[in-house]
Amino acid sequence: MRAKIALLFTATAFLAAAPIAAQKGPDGSSSDADIKAAANAAPGGDIPRSFKQPEAEKDYVKRVVMIPMRDGTKLYTVIVYAKGLTNAPIVLTRTPYNAKGRANRMDSPSELSTLPLADEMFVKAGYIRVYQDIRGKYGSEGDYIVTRPVVGPLNNTKVDHVTDAYDTIDWLVNKANVPQSNGKVGMIGSSYEGFTVVMALLKPHPALKVAAPQSPMIDGWMGDDWFHYGAFRLANIGWIGSQTGYKGEGKTPRSGGYDDYENFRDKSAGDWAKASGYDQLPAWNKVVQHPEYDDFWSGQDLTKLLAKSPSNVPTLWEQGLWDQEDMWGAIHAYETMVKAGKGTSNYIVMGPWRHSQVNRTGSELGPFKWAGDTAQQYREDMVLPFFNQYLKDGPPAQLPPAAIYNTAANHWDKFGSWPLSCDTGCATPLTPLYLQAGKGLAFEKGVLGGDSYVSDPANPVPHLPRPVNFKDGRWGDWLVQDQRASDGRTDVVSYSTPVLTKTVRVSGVPWADIFAKTTGTDGDFVVKLIDVFPEENATDAKMGGYQLAISLDIFRGRYRDSFEHPSAIPANKVQEYRFRLPAVNHEFKPGHRIMVQVQSSLFPLYDRNPQTFVPNIFLARPSDYKAATVTLMHGGAGASAVMLPVVAEDVAAAGK
Repeated sequence: MRAKIALLFTATAFLAAAPIAAQKGPDGSSSDADIKAAANAAPGGDIPRSFKQPEAEKDYVKRVVMIPMRDGTKLYTVIVYAKGLTNAPIVLTRTPYNAKGRANRMDSPSELSTLPLADEMFVKAGYIRVYQDIRGKYGSEGDYIVTRPVVGPLNNTKVDHVTDAYDTIDWLVNKANVPQSNGKVGMIGSSYEGFTVVMALLKPHPALKVAAPQSPMIDGWMGDDWFHYGAFRLANIGWIGSQTGYKGEGKTPRSGGYDDYENFRDKSAGDWAKASGYDQLPAWNKVVQHPEYDDFWSGQDLTKLLAKSPSNVPTLWEQGLWDQEDMWGAIHAYETMVKAGKGTSNYIVMGPWRHSQVNRTGSELGPFKWAGDTAQQYREDMVLPFFNQYLKDGPPAQLPPAAIYNTAANHWDKFGSWPLSCDTGCATPLTPLYLQAGKGLAFEKGVLGGDSYVSDPANPVPHLPRPVNFKDGRWGDWLVQDQRASDGRTDVVSYSTPVLTKTVRVSGVPWADIFAKTTGTDGDFVVKLIDVFPEENATDAKMGGYQLAISLDIFRGRYRDSFEHPSAIPANKVQEYRFRLPAVNHEFKPGHRIMVQVQSSLFPLYDRNPQTFVPNIFLARPSDYKAATVTLMHGGAGASAVMLPVVAEDVAAAGK
């Protein structure tokens, strides 16, 4: 017995030391012995000389080409299409955000999985998908200029996004370059990519047959990315460093500790930027040098350029009703095209979305749930039929001129014309909702008087409950967050109607019309239009009393008379601050209340106003920041109000 055991151990030791012969299974596959042999034979430990995973057969072709522009610069372009595809239209997106990455959602042999979620409809419908890096970014040659202006006073070269889009499309529809194409192109893109779509419309290539700009950056000073009526958006300050400090993806500079409220509170935007090395960045220096709405900003306003050169390309404009980045662009561009006589070829869609949510899922925003995936409804029921009509000779898309989501009734409203009510040019004029004594709101003027609060730059009103960090996940849906976080502060005045006994329907563009005086010589005014829910909610208790802002914005007081030429506010003298608020399509239902909140800061989303007039707030010194007493006036000739786009229920229904 012992001898047998000894022989067994000897044989085992010999087998362990000897090379294992490759053994194949009946089907020719590698056996366990095969795998062990390979491991033993690998030099350098567990890392073999080479390692390559087998690739599954792809159902698509992905080409990377460098398309030449008229000045010789070549732009990195990714072309993706299904194998065997012929006579297919092209959908083009021009991006500063990495064409290679945009066209590679995941490493997959399936085109459906490789391209982004928003492209699934194009894949299924047999489109050629093209992504291109704009000049100077990622794989493209040339110099990068943030939202490069059109050729002219602000651009002394011979190229811009207009020419680059034209040259790109010209190359793509050449059969020698893309033989799978039917010679027709559509453009789509959100945010900066939406901006490049609009630029292409200023002098469109004949092959550009349809366009869908989504949340496009149209006017960076009035109400898109950089400013809102002159108040600078600190939330976007890091983007400048990450986007212009590097050709590819860059890191946002550290702002300090976790709480950005604290990080930005002790210094001006200019001092923070200098400490972060922004004085090395030409893009930042341009912003600092142009705090007013001078030729630098007005010369880039795409509504002015569209008015001068209105396009005939059928265009579907999109904007989120709670877009926290580009709330201004799409609706103003759409209105411009309608005024230019292009109403029959321009359409507007406004959904219950945050910025660029149309390219993701759209079944909810914050605590609010919608009637299905509204973003998918937009893509598949609106965009795809629209593109099919003009790129594939499909049937008419049957789109209404305006599809606006009703954010209270929770469904799409379809209108023959929109807005139903606005300041000028609408069938229904605005209805003033007046601030009242005792913090009331009513549709008639109240008694003469005023309500005062102290605005202190050392203790500004946060736009979200602290701590505020721009990367904490709340940026996307902050506009629908409960405004009770501000209600009750001594530097926020809340005015409210009694509980409503009947529905108040609003559909259009509200305006703030505030009469106020201040002990300072400058100051900001934030106005919020809020739907206050009933105090009890049996279905969801935490929604009881919820304060949902359906429209809000900020106005920098120095621009009350002129956006181009700011002036000091005369201390202790009543002034009027009148400005447009974001569009709404909402119902204040019975049992709810309408609230208006007024305050003088919204921080750190927007920079602090020193409340002392200085030539350039970016360069304000610590000693310039001073507390001021602000008094809101009500009653009499100078009665503060929010001008509401109130419409009768039958008027709203007739527009559907």
